[in-house]
Amino acid sequence: MKTLGLTRFEATLWAVSATVIVAAFGLSGWQNIGTMVTSLIGVTAVLFIAKGYVIGQVLVAVFSLLYGVISLFQQYYGEVITYLGMTTPSAIVTAVVWLKHPFRESREVTVAPLTKGKIAVVAIVTTAATVVFYVVLKALGNADLLVSTASVATSMAASCLTAFRSPYYAIGYASNDVVLIVLWTLAAVRDPSLLPMVACFAVFLVNDLYGFVQWKRMQHRQED
Repeated sequence: MKTLGLTRFEATLWAVSATVIVAAFGLSGWQNIGTMVTSLIGVTAVLFIAKGYVIGQVLVAVFSLLYGVISLFQQYYGEVITYLGMTTPSAIVTAVVWLKHPFRESREVTVAPLTKGKIAVVAIVTTAATVVFYVVLKALGNADLLVSTASVATSMAASCLTAFRSPYYAIGYASNDVVLIVLWTLAAVRDPSLLPMVACFAVFLVNDLYGFVQWKRMQHRQED
């Protein structure tokens, strides 16, 4: 794992996360293997983003494409539009931004301060997206409309903060994880085979919280 730039703790965190995901799908009778693979790609992406590595954004783009297809079958059109229309292109743009801002020519991105101007941009973009998506999703007959709209809001905020290279991106994604835990719990009530998705986002939540701690450490180290 040293060649991947992961510490022993991070390698263990990934192994435990992957084990929980695989076990969850195993307990469900190995249904939706494609969803399991998507979840494993996602948790790997989250960990590399926590390290500030561009490869994490590449994996997010792949995860978003696959997750959007999975959401389509559950009539979660908000997730489809958000991940295919927003998260995927955002991950690509963010990858380019991160490549242009390496920390001292390392694989690690340079952490940037969250200014008042950036906060204003995040607030305006998130509010606008939330209002527009609510209207569109309501017209499409999106399942669990309010929760899906909350997912759009938290995901948009998280994407903006990630592009701005702020440690608070992780808080945005952790909030999104909580919303998605609720969303997929509702879906699992209708279809128990989807219960592993709840476990997936619970694992994402733990990894995103670690990401916030890691980025704050990166920020302090880079400013020294």
